[in-house]
Amino acid sequence: MNRRFALAAALAALSLTAAPALAAPKKAAAKPAPKQVPLPDTVRVAMVTEKGTIKLDLDHKRAPITVENFVRYVDARKFDGMAFYRAMRLNWGTQPNGLIQTGLQSNPLKVFKPIAHEPTSQTGILHKAGAVSMARYAPGTAMADFSILLADLPSLDADPKSTNAESQAGFAAFGHVVSGMDVVKAIWDSPVSPTKGEGPLKGQMLEPPVKVLTVRRIASPVVP
Repeated sequence: MNRRFALAAALAALSLTAAPALAAPKKAAAKPAPKQVPLPDTVRVAMVTEKGTIKLDLDHKRAPITVENFVRYVDARKFDGMAFYRAMRLNWGTQPNGLIQTGLQSNPLKVFKPIAHEPTSQTGILHKAGAVSMARYAPGTAMADFSILLADLPSLDADPKSTNAESQAGFAAFGHVVSGMDVVKAIWDSPVSPTKGEGPLKGQMLEPPVKVLTVRRIASPVVP
């Protein structure tokens, strides 16, 4: 007799002589999905970097789509371990002038779907010193990269009267730095590669990049 068949037959016989089977356990009642707690009008976030901590206040009331997207990355801890990779240094205006940029750089394993564009003409959140603004290609392509401004850059605001489509849309600012501008400045002052980067980005890529250790929601101080 085939050994495999014999073993199967023996197991079948054993199951017939075993004690009666117990009734199938009742399925546990499905737990209701946890309720989504609405975000407050302002969400405070702490970014711990190699050079110190930057605290941001995100304006959920005026830029709900952009802030909810950002918080989704924060809560999923997808920003942990990313790096500030760019420092744009403008040699005009009040110094320091320019921005620093970080994010997931379109990593397909980490990014969520792009979000709708919220222009400054709609939100009223302007590109002032300390503003946090989404990086993008065309409007509606922003995902997980963003910049922090070191000076006022009104050229990034939407200009509905412009004949240029890019200027009409502008970029989506959605919050501002509440502490840690000294850390922003230290990142901006970090060494850059003279060769890395393409086109206008050449000479703006930090070498080495400045690592972001963690990004977490934190409690905002209670205003009396």
